[in-house]
Amino acid sequence: MITRKITTSTTSLTPRLQLCSKCCSQRFLHARASQPSIPPSTPFVPDAATFLSLIGRGLSQHAKKIPDWQSLFTLSSTQLRDLGVEPARTRRYLLWWRDKFRKGITGIGGDLKHVKDGEAELRVVEVAAPKAQGSSTRQADLLAPLKRLVVNEPAETPSEQLQLDEVKPVEGMRVKGAGIIVGPHVSHVKGSRGSVARIKAQEGMWEVRRGVKVDGGERRKLQVRRKRLLEERRTTRAK
Repeated sequence: MITRKITTSTTSLTPRLQLCSKCCSQRFLHARASQPSIPPSTPFVPDAATFLSLIGRGLSQHAKKIPDWQSLFTLSSTQLRDLGVEPARTRRYLLWWRDKFRKGITGIGGDLKHVKDGEAELRVVEVAAPKAQGSSTRQADLLAPLKRLVVNEPAETPSEQLQLDEVKPVEGMRVKGAGIIVGPHVSHVKGSRGSVARIKAQEGMWEVRRGVKVDGGERRKLQVRRKRLLEERRTTRAK
């Protein structure tokens, strides 16, 4: 009888131990998966100071408190508060932009690949549209339609070597008229007639500005406007 009791007790404990080990491993994997990822820096956004300058709202003044790229994407809201990043809406704005950058969502210039000293060169190129199947004659090559795009390719790359399926146009830029680059924060190069431009990382390029409350906001708007109307009527009657 004693042997049977010992056998049943050991066998009943075995699945419990296995279940606990599985739970621990699942919790460990869940904890690792919940850790925020650190996206790689880009040529246009090489460091934390540039990122803080681009998103604006005065966050560039906190650049010394966030020294490196890893700290920028790992510090929590509480840690940012302890470092002196105030007010709370500024911290929320920084965390919001951090999450967008992790997902690959950036502002103007975020997709640029060829950047030197924080400045990139843009130019207009004419790229041939893809050829239709069976149209490999010389006449078809001459009559192939051309498409004008704003690209960020090195200046030494001839436009004849660029193909439509290989070229990635710069987001937020377009070609106007005969070949003038139009877009925010661009400056045209003299003598290029607008076909070559430069864009440089500047303070507040990606800033999402706060809304301005008019007449006290949504809750007090009717009350404030009513008081103003009554005051204007009293002033008119007094005259």
